[in-house]
Order: sequence, then structure tokens, then C-alpha cells
Amino acid sequence: MMEITILAAVLLVGAVVGILLRRHEGRVRDSASGRSASAQDAARTALLSRIGVGANKPAVLHFSADWCGPCAAVRRVVTGVVADLSTAAAPPLDIEVDIDADPALAKELNVLSLPTTFVFDALGRERFRISGVPKVGDLRSALVPLTLVDAA
Repeated sequence: MMEITILAAVLLVGAVVGILLRRHEGRVRDSASGRSASAQDAARTALLSRIGVGANKPAVLHFSADWCGPCAAVRRVVTGVVADLSTAAAPPLDIEVDIDADPALAKELNVLSLPTTFVFDALGRERFRISGVPKVGDLRSALVPLTLVDAA
């Protein structure tokens, strides 16, 4: 009987830890802003501009890999939202990066798991970070203000 009680307690603790770890998955979170300019920021800017972030348009950058199952769902969500906003004053760019092909950029942006999606404004500033598959409504509400001409 004692073994069953211990097993039940371990399963309960494992379930609670799992729920706590996954509760932020797919949610849009504000990114830290106001970082000072430094050599590290210059390297980050160079890496981002190489892939098209900061090209006077907002951008959705999502990291994927061939072996990542949920990345296909992210691709569908991002493609759909970007297509819906294609007639906006400043339509967003859809940028997909294979984490295996560009590990330096993933490291610079602290990508620790896949899928991870970023929303950048027209000046290349990180506005939001999304872990997991983003919800269509959340991604759209994060992008719409950035697609306005005066959004800076």
C-alpha cells in the first residue's frame, strides 16, 4: 500500500511540474526593451539584418527544423496571418530560419526550444517572443499595430 501512495505522489508532482512548465507555451510575451547599444547589440543587428529583419517592415521570424513536428503548424499560422495583413500599410515579412543551418542566430536570440517565434517592428526591435505554436488571434493582435505607417 505504501508503494502505491508513493507512486501516486510522484505522478501528481510530475503532472503539476509539467502543467507549470507548459502554461506559457504559445502565448505572446513582451520582450525586454531599452537595451543600450554595445558590441553585442551590433553583432545581433548584423545577424538579423542579414536575414531581412529591420528592412523598414515589421517581421515575424520563426525558427524551425526538419525534425520539428510542431514547426509545420507554426508555418501555417504565420503564413496565414502574414497573408491576411498583406494589404496593410506596412505588411509584415515572414522569415523562417532553420535552426540547424543558422545556430549562431539562434544562440544570439537565446532560442532554447522549437518552435520559437519572434515579432520585430520596422526598426528591427524585438517586440514579442512566442514559445510553442502561436495562437492566430494573439499573433494578429501583436502584428496589427506594427503594420501601421506610424508604428515605430
